[in-house]
This record gives sequence, structure tokens and C-alpha cells, in this order.
Amino acid sequence: QVRLVESGGGLVQPGGSLRLSCAASGTIFSISAMGWYRQAPGKERELVARITPAGSTSYVDSVKGRFTISRGNADNRLYLQMNSLKPEDTAVYYCNRAADTWYPWGQGTQVTVSS
Repeated sequence: QVRLVESGGGLVQPGGSLRLSCAASGTIFSISAMGWYRQAPGKERELVARITPAGSTSYVDSVKGRFTISRGNADNRLYLQMNSLKPEDTAVYYCNRAADTWYPWGQGTQVTVSS
């Protein structure tokens, strides 16, 4: 069974940066389109960044130009570089398949953007 573990979140001031990391058991990143999701309090979970096995990326409009998703196939890790963070980016961030069916969800990593 695939296990996903997210890390790298924290408290950052507006305009700051964070780099999230997702470690997976098993070599899933080279065979599955993967994504970073986030869920803010009282809101539904949303897919914010996606990367295909071929390396093509796509982003939700609210993070375009600020977030970059990447993948390290050799180390089974997925990354999300987040720059120019805004208070509205505050959420718990998760990695998982960018599809309609998912691996078991990890615990996520909390990102809080506040002065």
C-alpha cells in the first residue's frame, strides 16, 4: 500500500517562501500524475498543482507564477516550491494522485501565512 508523508510546512510572513516535500513508499511518481492539494478551514480540498509522468505541469490560477511543482524520480519525492506567499495560501497541504481516485491520504503539512 502506498504511504504518503508530507513535510516542510510552517509559519511564514506574507511574501515569504516555503518548500514542501512529499515522500512516497514505492515508485509511483514515474507512473502516476501527481499533485499538491490544499484544504483551508471550512473549504473543500482543491488541487493546486499537477505534474505528469512526462514532466508537464499545470497550476490553478491563484498560484500560477508563484508555485512550482517538481519531482525527484530517483528519490521518490514530490516537491512544491512556494514563493510570494499570501495569507490566502494558508491551508493544510497534501500530495496525492492528480486523478479521481487517490492513494490513502497522508497527514498533510500545515502552511500558515501571517504577519
